[in-house]
Amino acid sequence: MSTIQGKVVIIMGASSGIGEATTKKLAEEGANLVIAARREDRLKALVDSLPNAEISYAVADVSKREEVQAVVDLAFEKYGRVDVLYNNAGIMPTAPLAETRFDEWRQMLDINIMGVLNGIAAVLPIMKHQQSGHIISTDSVAGHVVYPGSAVYCGTKFAVRAIMEGLRQEERENNIRSTIISPGLVDTELYTTVNEPENRERLKNNAQIEGVGLKLSDVADAVAYAISTPETVAISEILIRPTKQVV
Repeated sequence: MSTIQGKVVIIMGASSGIGEATTKKLAEEGANLVIAARREDRLKALVDSLPNAEISYAVADVSKREEVQAVVDLAFEKYGRVDVLYNNAGIMPTAPLAETRFDEWRQMLDINIMGVLNGIAAVLPIMKHQQSGHIISTDSVAGHVVYPGSAVYCGTKFAVRAIMEGLRQEERENNIRSTIISPGLVDTELYTTVNEPENRERLKNNAQIEGVGLKLSDVADAVAYAISTPETVAISEILIRPTKQVV
C-alpha cells in the first residue's frame, strides 16, 4: 500500500503543468485530492480524466486570501483534516529592471509570494490543531541563483525559500514539515507568462529541446517522494535539474 494513500492533499495551481502532473501522480497513489486554480474548464477536464480518483475542485486565485481560505475550508469540511498543502501556482514574466515593468513586478509579488503566504495562513491553524501536516511550495533554481533579466522573478523565489525555511523552524515542534521543490528547466506553460516575445520564445524552445527540459512527471515524482517520507523525516529542499542544464 502506498504511504500516500488516504492522505488529504490540496494542490493550488493544479490546472496545468506541474500541478496537473502532480494531481495525476497523487491520484494514482490513492490520495484524497482537492485541487484549485483560476481556470475552471481545465480543472473540470482534469477531474473528468480521473474517474476513479477521490478528487474535488474549486476555482481560486492564490493572490486572493479569501479564495485560498475557501479551498482549505472545502478540504477540511469534506475530510476533517488536511495532511498536505502544495503551493504550486506561479508566474515568470522576465525583463531587465531598467524596463520598470511595475505591473508585472506587482503581479509576481502577489502570486509567487503572497500566494504562498495565503496558503500557509489558511492551513496552519488546522495543522497546528492536528499536530501534523506538510506544506510544500514550488520554488525554482532561480531561488538559488540569480541571472540577468530575471531579478524580480529570482527575488520572489529567494523569498519563498526564506519563508519556507522560517516555517520549518517555527513549526517543527508542532510536527509540521516544509519542503520546497526547486526545478530547473521544465517543459511547462510557464513561458506563456513571459510578455517579452524574444525571451518567451527562447524559454519555450529551451524547455522543449530533446534531452534538456525536465518532464512534468519528473517533478511530480519529486513531490510524491517528499510526501511519502515518514513524519519523522523532513525533506527541506529538492533541487532538480535536467542533467544537461548549465545554470
